[in-house]
Amino acid sequence: MVRQHPDAVAVARATPVDAIDLSHGGIWARQVDRYELFRTLRDHRPVSFHREAQIEGFPHGPGYWAITRHADVRAVSRDPETFCNGQGYLIVDLPSELGEFYGSMLHMDAPRHTRMRLIVNRSFTPRHVARIEQYVDEKASSIVDRARDLGEFDFVAEVAAALPLEVICEMMGIPESLWPTVLRCTNGILGATDPEYSSGFDDLLQVSLEIAALAEDVAKARLAHPGDDLTSALMHAEVDGHRLTTAEYASFFILLVVAGNETTRNATTHGIWQLALDPAQRAAWLADLDARTPGAIDEIVRYSSPVQIFRRTATRDTEIAGQPIATGEKVVLCFGSANRDERAFDDPDRFDILRSPNDHLGFGAGGPHFCLGANLARRELRAIF
Repeated sequence: MVRQHPDAVAVARATPVDAIDLSHGGIWARQVDRYELFRTLRDHRPVSFHREAQIEGFPHGPGYWAITRHADVRAVSRDPETFCNGQGYLIVDLPSELGEFYGSMLHMDAPRHTRMRLIVNRSFTPRHVARIEQYVDEKASSIVDRARDLGEFDFVAEVAAALPLEVICEMMGIPESLWPTVLRCTNGILGATDPEYSSGFDDLLQVSLEIAALAEDVAKARLAHPGDDLTSALMHAEVDGHRLTTAEYASFFILLVVAGNETTRNATTHGIWQLALDPAQRAAWLADLDARTPGAIDEIVRYSSPVQIFRRTATRDTEIAGQPIATGEKVVLCFGSANRDERAFDDPDRFDILRSPNDHLGFGAGGPHFCLGANLARRELRAIF
């Protein structure tokens, strides 16, 4: 978690709507409070146009429309015919092959997306789900016990990052000796523009090829010798005569370990941080642990919004909240803003584990691209807290 600059809120409140640039790196480095900027946009320009940041090695893009209100984000998410995923889920335009390599189903529309999702859903048999749930609970207990014995420790490294990584690797049948490699590669992919994790495109390419090769090796081994893990189920599942290729499995594995690892890690970290800042919330949760845990988990996800943005592309001329959108233009859903929208939540900047109702969009806003791992993420968060 990046510590926010002490003047970040004041700077954001002093920024006029015409000067807000969501592509400015300072917003995401917490030099400026993005939630205050989102508030200004929601109130005065809920659909706003922004330039694209220049990324080395990629052409400068044409810009994008940022959607900041809860109702509009929901509406766009639930209209895949007008706003598609297959032309890109990141703001930057990637070649189609590269987009699928990193994003798997995120870079697909129906019917390919439907078929891929059915293969994955059919692999989560009741027996597999029961085994995963038991393993999550056991793993969470062992991680907390291990950390407790350390005395003072880094919560992110020892707890928040450990649980989702170990659960995903275990359920996919990745040998424990390779878990550090998976963590290093996923950090390298997500941190491609972060000097702490990467020195540039060559590093990104190296870790990407390394984790893809690891995944393909596991897939080939399970094709020849099926086991009692999710990889075996995935490689032998069939929908309408189609099975996953090893390359498709590798892309799905990258999506799972990158998205499933990072998002749950960040939600866990934000949750423990908010409980440390507000002991009354911690006391309220402990006062009725079983009854209040589901609501507390949803509030952690709403408040932290681990996935801040996702892109769609307009497939036809349309409009959002009265703003004309042309065919081919990029539309960026600002989930972090939607989850703080005063039109949908009372006092949205307050962390409140008793919040009800809590119609957050932390796992997406419905539609075919609703988070496939939402149930697993909730289970992991419940277990660790």
